[in-house]
Amino acid sequence: MLAPERKNDLMDEAAIVDEAITSRRSVRAFLPDPVSDATIREILDVASRAPSGTNMQPWRVYVTTGAVKDRIADAILNSGVRAEKAVWDEYKYYPDQFFEPYLTRRRTVGFGLYSALGIGRREVDRMREQHDRNFIFFDAPVGMLFTIDRRLNQGSWIDLGMFLENIMIAARGRGLHSCPQAAFAPYHKQIRPVIGMADEEILVCGIALGYEDTSKPENNFRTERAPQEEWVKFLK
Repeated sequence: MLAPERKNDLMDEAAIVDEAITSRRSVRAFLPDPVSDATIREILDVASRAPSGTNMQPWRVYVTTGAVKDRIADAILNSGVRAEKAVWDEYKYYPDQFFEPYLTRRRTVGFGLYSALGIGRREVDRMREQHDRNFIFFDAPVGMLFTIDRRLNQGSWIDLGMFLENIMIAARGRGLHSCPQAAFAPYHKQIRPVIGMADEEILVCGIALGYEDTSKPENNFRTERAPQEEWVKFLK
């Protein structure tokens, strides 16, 4: 049986971990304040403790700042390929046809975000402008891009997902925020020469990393989570 003081310590530790997890959200406006390379390396070191099948560690990370980050944005925004026309030819993130309950959840988050920004449902140009902010990493000082070897299988993608989550939680522990961004994936042809991706690498996603700009309305938007009754079954 645990001693009372140890039990209290564990409760305090759980509260710290829980706070890092529950305070994580997709921040879509960042301050220009820099994040040191040392801090980024700390986050990546912690995140690399993610489990992976037979310890394969199937992730590769490109950390971009400054001029290189700007070149990525320029390559995408000047490509002439609008997001709605971009081809997901390396992998598909979403189903070809949405169905319930996922359709309603998707619509709810989209309408909620645009409402927070004061963008009406028919203001297509403003929606596009907001979507294009993905490609400047929402003004974050750090833009990370993640790839995986195309010769690996689905299990390694699960491992990569756990690594990505670790990055975002470790960032919260250091007072930073993030935004995971699959939007980069269909622009791998534009990004590949900028960062020197090898042919065997698939661009999976990006993550914007930095300090939240609390003055921006989009950062006041909060998503909901479905109650456990919808997705948990206890069997005894």
